[in-house]
Amino acid sequence: MITERTSVRELLAFYLEAGVDTPLAETPADRFADETHAPPIRTTSPDAPRDLPRPSVADLAQRQHAEGPARPRPAVPSSPEVAIMEAREAARSAASLEELRAILDRFDGCPLKSTATQLVFADGNPRAPIMFVGEAPGRDEDIEGRPFVGHSGKLLDRMLAAIGLDRRGVYIANIIPWRPPGNRTPTPQESQTCLPFIRRQIELADPNVLVCLGQPSMQALLGIKEGIGRTRGRWFTYNTGTREIRAIATLHPAYLLRQPLQKRLAWRDFLAIKKALAG
Repeated sequence: MITERTSVRELLAFYLEAGVDTPLAETPADRFADETHAPPIRTTSPDAPRDLPRPSVADLAQRQHAEGPARPRPAVPSSPEVAIMEAREAARSAASLEELRAILDRFDGCPLKSTATQLVFADGNPRAPIMFVGEAPGRDEDIEGRPFVGHSGKLLDRMLAAIGLDRRGVYIANIIPWRPPGNRTPTPQESQTCLPFIRRQIELADPNVLVCLGQPSMQALLGIKEGIGRTRGRWFTYNTGTREIRAIATLHPAYLLRQPLQKRLAWRDFLAIKKALAG
Protein backbone atom coordinates (compact mmCIF):
# COMPACT_ATOMS: atom_id res chain seq x y z
CA MET A 1 0.00 0.00 0.00
CA ILE A 2 1.34 3.44 -0.93
CA THR A 3 1.26 5.70 2.13
CA GLU A 4 1.08 9.47 2.06
CA ARG A 5 4.69 9.75 3.21
CA THR A 6 5.86 7.39 0.45
CA SER A 7 4.08 9.56 -2.11
CA VAL A 8 5.71 12.71 -0.73
CA ARG A 9 9.14 11.10 -0.81
CA GLU A 10 8.70 10.00 -4.42
CA LEU A 11 7.49 13.49 -5.39
CA LEU A 12 10.47 15.15 -3.72
CA ALA A 13 12.84 12.77 -5.49
CA PHE A 14 11.19 13.64 -8.82
CA TYR A 15 11.60 17.36 -8.19
CA LEU A 16 15.25 16.86 -7.22
CA GLU A 17 15.99 14.97 -10.44
CA ALA A 18 14.18 17.68 -12.40
CA GLY A 19 16.54 20.33 -10.97
CA VAL A 20 14.25 21.94 -8.40
CA ASP A 21 16.49 23.09 -5.54
CA THR A 22 14.26 25.56 -3.67
CA PRO A 23 11.09 24.13 -2.14
CA LEU A 24 9.37 27.48 -1.57
CA ALA A 25 9.75 31.11 -2.60
CA GLU A 26 7.44 34.10 -2.40
CA THR A 27 8.24 35.37 -5.91
CA PRO A 28 8.44 33.44 -9.19
CA ALA A 29 11.86 32.62 -10.60
CA ASP A 30 12.79 32.16 -14.25
CA ARG A 31 14.95 29.03 -14.26
CA PHE A 32 15.84 29.54 -17.92
CA ALA A 33 17.30 33.03 -17.41
CA ASP A 34 21.05 33.69 -17.19
CA GLU A 35 21.89 33.12 -13.55
CA THR A 36 24.67 35.75 -13.64
CA HIS A 37 22.18 38.51 -14.60
CA ALA A 38 19.13 37.23 -12.81
CA PRO A 39 17.93 39.51 -9.99
CA PRO A 40 18.07 38.04 -6.52
CA ILE A 41 14.89 36.49 -5.25
CA ARG A 42 13.61 38.38 -2.25
CA THR A 43 11.75 36.15 0.17
CA THR A 44 11.46 38.66 3.01
CA SER A 45 11.28 42.43 3.37
CA PRO A 46 14.60 44.28 3.72
CA ASP A 47 13.87 45.24 7.31
CA ALA A 48 12.68 41.82 8.40
CA PRO A 49 15.00 39.75 10.58
CA ARG A 50 16.97 37.11 8.73
CA ASP A 51 15.23 33.72 8.83
CA LEU A 52 16.97 30.45 9.22
CA PRO A 53 18.04 28.96 5.87
CA ARG A 54 15.30 27.02 4.14
CA PRO A 55 15.94 23.30 3.72
CA SER A 56 16.63 22.20 0.19
CA VAL A 57 14.64 19.52 -1.61
CA ALA A 58 17.62 17.20 -1.18
CA ASP A 59 17.56 17.78 2.59
CA LEU A 60 13.84 17.07 2.76
CA ALA A 61 14.18 13.91 0.70
CA GLN A 62 17.05 12.69 2.87
CA ARG A 63 15.02 13.38 6.01
CA GLN A 64 12.04 11.45 4.63
CA HIS A 65 14.32 8.53 3.81
CA ALA A 66 15.88 8.52 7.29
CA GLU A 67 12.51 8.52 9.03
CA GLY A 68 11.39 5.47 7.10
CA PRO A 69 7.88 4.55 6.01
CA ALA A 70 5.05 6.10 7.99
CA ARG A 71 2.25 4.16 9.55
CA PRO A 72 -0.78 4.19 7.29
CA ARG A 73 -3.44 6.60 8.41
CA PRO A 74 -6.72 4.98 9.50
CA ALA A 75 -9.41 5.04 6.88
CA VAL A 76 -11.85 7.92 7.16
CA PRO A 77 -15.06 6.39 8.51
CA SER A 78 -18.06 6.45 6.24
CA SER A 79 -21.28 8.12 7.26
CA PRO A 80 -23.73 5.78 9.04
CA GLU A 81 -25.98 5.48 6.01
CA VAL A 82 -23.07 4.80 3.66
CA ALA A 83 -21.56 2.24 6.05
CA ILE A 84 -24.82 0.28 6.20
CA MET A 85 -25.18 0.34 2.42
CA GLU A 86 -21.59 -0.84 1.99
CA ALA A 87 -22.20 -3.63 4.52
CA ARG A 88 -25.27 -4.82 2.64
CA GLU A 89 -23.46 -4.89 -0.69
CA ALA A 90 -20.40 -6.60 0.78
CA ALA A 91 -22.45 -9.25 2.58
CA ARG A 92 -24.49 -9.99 -0.54
CA SER A 93 -21.34 -10.63 -2.53
CA ALA A 94 -20.18 -13.51 -0.28
CA ALA A 95 -20.79 -16.89 -1.90
CA SER A 96 -19.48 -18.92 1.05
CA LEU A 97 -18.71 -18.57 4.74
CA GLU A 98 -15.01 -18.39 3.91
CA GLU A 99 -15.63 -15.47 1.55
CA LEU A 100 -17.81 -13.76 4.14
CA ARG A 101 -15.04 -14.00 6.73
CA ALA A 102 -12.52 -12.56 4.27
CA ILE A 103 -14.91 -9.70 3.46
CA LEU A 104 -15.33 -8.91 7.15
CA ASP A 105 -11.55 -8.87 7.54
CA ARG A 106 -11.40 -6.14 4.89
CA PHE A 107 -14.48 -4.21 5.97
CA ASP A 108 -13.73 -0.86 7.67
CA GLY A 109 -17.26 0.51 8.02
CA CYS A 110 -17.63 -0.42 11.70
CA PRO A 111 -15.41 1.58 14.10
CA LEU A 112 -15.26 -1.35 16.53
CA LYS A 113 -12.78 -3.02 14.21
CA SER A 114 -10.13 -0.39 15.03
CA THR A 115 -10.37 -1.02 18.79
CA ALA A 116 -10.73 -4.81 18.80
CA THR A 117 -7.82 -7.23 18.82
CA GLN A 118 -9.20 -9.37 16.03
CA LEU A 119 -12.29 -10.56 14.21
CA VAL A 120 -14.46 -13.05 16.12
CA PHE A 121 -16.28 -14.79 13.30
CA ALA A 122 -17.67 -18.13 14.45
CA ASP A 123 -17.03 -21.44 16.20
CA GLY A 124 -18.32 -24.96 15.87
CA ASN A 125 -19.56 -26.81 12.83
CA PRO A 126 -20.96 -24.61 10.02
CA ARG A 127 -22.86 -27.63 8.66
CA ALA A 128 -24.62 -28.28 11.99
CA PRO A 129 -28.44 -28.30 12.03
CA ILE A 130 -28.57 -25.66 14.79
CA MET A 131 -27.03 -22.20 15.05
CA PHE A 132 -26.68 -20.02 18.17
CA VAL A 133 -26.29 -16.24 17.84
CA GLY A 134 -25.33 -13.88 20.67
CA GLU A 135 -24.76 -10.14 20.69
CA ALA A 136 -21.01 -9.37 20.73
CA PRO A 137 -17.71 -10.91 21.87
CA GLY A 138 -16.10 -10.11 25.19
CA ARG A 139 -12.52 -9.93 26.40
CA ASP A 140 -11.75 -13.66 26.25
CA GLU A 141 -13.36 -13.96 22.83
CA ASP A 142 -11.39 -10.98 21.58
CA ILE A 143 -8.15 -12.67 22.67
CA GLU A 144 -8.91 -16.13 21.26
CA GLY A 145 -10.86 -15.08 18.17
CA ARG A 146 -13.75 -17.45 18.93
CA PRO A 147 -17.22 -16.68 20.34
CA PHE A 148 -18.34 -17.86 23.77
CA VAL A 149 -15.05 -19.02 25.26
CA GLY A 150 -15.17 -17.08 28.55
CA HIS A 151 -17.28 -17.79 31.63
CA SER A 152 -20.55 -17.53 29.71
CA GLY A 153 -19.11 -19.82 27.03
CA LYS A 154 -18.27 -22.47 29.58
CA LEU A 155 -21.83 -22.31 30.88
CA LEU A 156 -23.14 -22.61 27.32
CA ASP A 157 -21.00 -25.72 26.86
CA ARG A 158 -22.60 -27.28 29.97
CA MET A 159 -26.08 -26.36 28.73
CA LEU A 160 -25.35 -27.99 25.38
CA ALA A 161 -23.98 -31.11 27.07
CA ALA A 162 -27.20 -31.36 29.09
CA ILE A 163 -29.14 -32.02 25.86
CA GLY A 164 -26.47 -34.21 24.29
CA LEU A 165 -24.67 -31.57 22.17
CA ASP A 166 -21.19 -30.09 21.97
CA ARG A 167 -19.45 -27.61 19.68
CA ARG A 168 -18.94 -30.24 17.00
CA GLY A 169 -22.71 -30.36 16.55
CA VAL A 170 -23.58 -26.65 16.70
CA TYR A 171 -22.55 -23.42 14.97
CA ILE A 172 -22.02 -20.29 17.09
CA ALA A 173 -21.68 -16.62 16.11
CA ASN A 174 -22.59 -13.08 17.23
CA ILE A 175 -24.48 -10.15 15.75
CA ILE A 176 -21.29 -8.08 16.02
CA PRO A 177 -17.96 -9.79 15.29
CA TRP A 178 -15.72 -7.24 17.08
CA ARG A 179 -15.52 -6.61 20.80
CA PRO A 180 -16.88 -3.23 21.96
CA PRO A 181 -14.35 -1.39 24.18
CA GLY A 182 -14.74 -2.34 27.82
CA ASN A 183 -17.51 -4.80 26.90
CA ARG A 184 -19.93 -1.91 26.61
CA THR A 185 -23.29 -2.33 24.92
CA PRO A 186 -23.01 -1.91 21.14
CA THR A 187 -24.63 1.21 19.75
CA PRO A 188 -27.65 0.90 17.43
CA GLN A 189 -25.43 2.14 14.58
CA GLU A 190 -22.86 -0.60 15.22
CA SER A 191 -25.57 -3.25 15.33
CA GLN A 192 -27.22 -2.03 12.13
CA THR A 193 -23.89 -1.92 10.31
CA CYS A 194 -23.04 -5.52 11.28
CA LEU A 195 -26.56 -6.92 10.82
CA PRO A 196 -26.22 -7.66 7.06
CA PHE A 197 -23.18 -9.84 7.76
CA ILE A 198 -24.81 -12.04 10.41
CA ARG A 199 -27.92 -12.39 8.24
CA ARG A 200 -25.77 -13.57 5.36
CA GLN A 201 -23.88 -15.86 7.74
CA ILE A 202 -27.15 -17.50 8.83
CA GLU A 203 -28.24 -17.84 5.21
CA LEU A 204 -24.97 -19.50 4.19
CA ALA A 205 -24.89 -21.81 7.23
CA ASP A 206 -28.54 -22.69 6.56
CA PRO A 207 -29.42 -24.31 9.92
CA ASN A 208 -32.71 -26.01 10.68
CA VAL A 209 -33.01 -24.26 14.05
CA LEU A 210 -31.85 -20.75 15.00
CA VAL A 211 -31.38 -19.91 18.69
CA CYS A 212 -31.09 -16.24 19.71
CA LEU A 213 -29.05 -15.94 22.90
CA GLY A 214 -30.32 -12.90 24.75
CA GLN A 215 -32.66 -10.01 24.04
CA PRO A 216 -30.42 -7.97 21.66
CA SER A 217 -29.99 -10.96 19.34
CA MET A 218 -33.71 -11.72 19.46
CA GLN A 219 -34.74 -8.16 18.68
CA ALA A 220 -32.20 -7.72 15.88
CA LEU A 221 -32.86 -11.00 14.09
CA LEU A 222 -36.53 -11.65 14.81
CA GLY A 223 -37.72 -8.04 14.89
CA ILE A 224 -39.45 -8.52 18.24
CA LYS A 225 -39.88 -5.40 20.36
CA GLU A 226 -41.05 -7.14 23.53
CA GLY A 227 -38.64 -8.14 26.28
CA ILE A 228 -37.14 -11.59 26.31
CA GLY A 229 -38.99 -12.43 29.53
CA ARG A 230 -42.23 -12.58 27.52
CA THR A 231 -40.90 -14.13 24.35
CA ARG A 232 -38.29 -16.68 25.46
CA GLY A 233 -39.29 -20.28 24.85
CA ARG A 234 -41.71 -19.39 22.03
CA TRP A 235 -41.16 -20.50 18.46
CA PHE A 236 -40.94 -18.02 15.62
CA THR A 237 -40.13 -18.13 11.91
CA TYR A 238 -36.92 -16.68 10.57
CA ASN A 239 -36.74 -16.02 6.82
CA THR A 240 -33.20 -16.43 5.48
CA GLY A 241 -34.14 -15.07 2.07
CA THR A 242 -34.15 -18.55 0.58
CA ARG A 243 -36.31 -20.45 3.07
CA GLU A 244 -37.96 -20.22 6.47
CA ILE A 245 -36.47 -21.88 9.53
CA ARG A 246 -37.63 -22.31 13.11
CA ALA A 247 -36.27 -19.80 15.61
CA ILE A 248 -36.40 -19.50 19.37
CA ALA A 249 -34.97 -17.05 21.91
CA THR A 250 -33.54 -17.97 25.28
CA LEU A 251 -31.69 -16.26 28.12
CA HIS A 252 -28.07 -15.35 27.50
CA PRO A 253 -25.54 -17.39 29.53
CA ALA A 254 -23.99 -14.17 30.87
CA TYR A 255 -27.39 -13.23 32.32
CA LEU A 256 -27.73 -16.67 33.87
CA LEU A 257 -24.39 -16.22 35.62
CA ARG A 258 -25.80 -13.10 37.27
CA GLN A 259 -29.24 -14.62 37.88
CA PRO A 260 -28.66 -18.35 38.51
CA LEU A 261 -32.27 -18.92 39.59
CA GLN A 262 -33.34 -18.25 35.98
CA LYS A 263 -31.47 -21.31 34.76
CA ARG A 264 -34.66 -23.31 35.18
CA LEU A 265 -36.27 -21.21 32.42
CA ALA A 266 -33.32 -21.72 30.11
CA TRP A 267 -33.46 -25.45 30.84
CA ARG A 268 -37.05 -25.53 29.57
CA ASP A 269 -35.96 -23.74 26.42
CA PHE A 270 -33.15 -26.21 25.81
CA LEU A 271 -35.52 -29.13 26.26
CA ALA A 272 -37.74 -27.55 23.58
CA ILE A 273 -34.69 -27.17 21.34
CA LYS A 274 -33.76 -30.83 21.84
CA LYS A 275 -37.28 -31.87 20.90
CA ALA A 276 -37.22 -29.70 17.77
CA LEU A 277 -33.94 -31.22 16.62
CA ALA A 278 -35.29 -34.71 17.13
CA GLY A 279 -38.48 -33.98 15.19
